[in-house]
Amino acid sequence: MPEPKQDFTVKLAETEEELCAAQALRYEVFVQELGGDGALVDHDAGLERDRFDPYFDHMLAIDNSNGQVVGVYRLLRGEQAEKIGQFYSDDEYDLTVLQNSGRRILELGRSCLHKDYRGGTAMYHLWNGLSQYVLSHKIEVLFGTASFHGTNIDALAAPLSLLHHNHLAPEDLRVRAKAYQSMDLIPAEDLDRRAAMLQIPALIKAYLRLGGFIGDGAFVDHAFNTTDVCLILDTARMNERQRKIYVGGR
Repeated sequence: MPEPKQDFTVKLAETEEELCAAQALRYEVFVQELGGDGALVDHDAGLERDRFDPYFDHMLAIDNSNGQVVGVYRLLRGEQAEKIGQFYSDDEYDLTVLQNSGRRILELGRSCLHKDYRGGTAMYHLWNGLSQYVLSHKIEVLFGTASFHGTNIDALAAPLSLLHHNHLAPEDLRVRAKAYQSMDLIPAEDLDRRAAMLQIPALIKAYLRLGGFIGDGAFVDHAFNTTDVCLILDTARMNERQRKIYVGGR
């Protein structure tokens, strides 16, 4: 296990070797741990990749003690999406309200940590790097899909309902799932809020603490064995406490 006060470098991948290291970590997490798959996944080489990778910036968290890539984030700005003709999330959500907003938007995806680094400081360093990226590119709205493991909607009814009732995005940010799976599954008054919150993945809860919202409807991704929700974070709507957490004092 890593030491609590480990030193990390956060940077964008600049070489094919660094990109492959990111894809190898993604394979370990999304394919081996979560059972995902995809048309371009290379099982022989142990790389989780897709046709969008060449267009994204790939942010890496590197453990300086061993040079290992232990965390990754995939980032796509609006001008990058124009080159491929879509955002990754376009396959799952109607993003019209964001694309027509006139604001600078950034799609986040494929966020994961090596299993030995979860609960430590690696994610903090990745978020710190992300906030620097957002500030340098003058990003106003961040969005992207985040996943619950599994596709059994009945098993996920409580956390999905909690997100719908308490964190639904305002209309000007409310993207909608294309293959629509309602998240309004249990009436608010019948929810065990504590039990439901315990089922929500840590990444989603982190965005909620920053004032993030959830799009309308979930998307059941059978290929990746996940149920996805769309997270939206509007930097202009953050309160002062949330902003301090997000920018790390900058």
